[in-house]
Amino acid sequence: MDKHSKIYVAGHRGLVGSALIENLQEKGYKNIVTRTHKELDLANTVEVAKFFVTEKPEYVFLAAAKVGGIVANNTYRADFIYENLMIQNNVIHQSYLNGVKKLLFLGSTCIYPKNAPQPMKEEYLLTDTLEYTNEPYAIAKIAGIKTCESYNLQYGTNFISVMPTNLYGPNDNFDLEKSHVLPALIRKIHLAKLLNESRYDEVLKNTGFETIDDARTYLSKFGVSENSVEIWGTGNPRREFLWSKDMADACVFIMENRDFQDTISDNSNEVRNTHINIGTGQEVSIKDLANKIKDLIGFKGELVFNTDKPDGTLRKLTDVSKLNNLGWKHSVSLDEGIEKIYKWYTTNNDE
Repeated sequence: MDKHSKIYVAGHRGLVGSALIENLQEKGYKNIVTRTHKELDLANTVEVAKFFVTEKPEYVFLAAAKVGGIVANNTYRADFIYENLMIQNNVIHQSYLNGVKKLLFLGSTCIYPKNAPQPMKEEYLLTDTLEYTNEPYAIAKIAGIKTCESYNLQYGTNFISVMPTNLYGPNDNFDLEKSHVLPALIRKIHLAKLLNESRYDEVLKNTGFETIDDARTYLSKFGVSENSVEIWGTGNPRREFLWSKDMADACVFIMENRDFQDTISDNSNEVRNTHINIGTGQEVSIKDLANKIKDLIGFKGELVFNTDKPDGTLRKLTDVSKLNNLGWKHSVSLDEGIEKIYKWYTTNNDE
């Protein structure tokens, strides 16, 4: 890419896309194309075809996706597989038809088997059963990897797939039902602190209710009270977290410096596992994560782990040696990142 290349970022308003936009702009890229969902429904084949014919982007970051936490994934299974398949199929196919020079497809490390050896190497893909709660989403993302590989092999395209670990950062989703674990913990513990300190005006502003009784009733559904915060599971599962701006920097680095051929690890006749893990290679238990957030926020109540609720996969640690060998490594530690995201959250929700 050069600084005047036309770059389309699909999903620019989300956690991933907004970080990509910021990174590209900081690096001096001036010709960035975006569309809101209202302007362009990526699940609509006709609309996507018209967009590519009209705009003719040279480079594409495919960060648009339907995403959510364990509850949302398990509840809206049909929505997750259908919408994600439609979005990626439309964008990848139109990128091929319209001569896109390079495309970066963003997936998730949930593509790996539930009981994959740790840390998870790219070669572990499709070696065992997936975690049930997010199986539809994972299958859609695996299909995206294979679509990119197949177009590269048949048509000579330059489509690269990257699989980020759990991301967090500015513009994250803090919805109590649909958010991932780290932003969910931040909001729940923050609201519990506000209740504990009788800062009711801030609670009402944060939740959108008119009376504190209504807010309390709503928050109790998610295990939030002035004295405690309920967390699903035992707290023993371990997770890896990556600051979204680090993820964006890795993606732009790959687009600038690496091609599909660089992701092929051997000279066998079968080209597999060309995707690239993006992460830190470091993990923390949910219990330790929750306590880190509790200490940072200053909540005086208890954290209650509901062992009747599912834990999900016990470990999800990525092997990032492939990415490191390609020349990139993360820079923001988890402790630093939690401070950054809490500051961002309170600035954008309490003032």
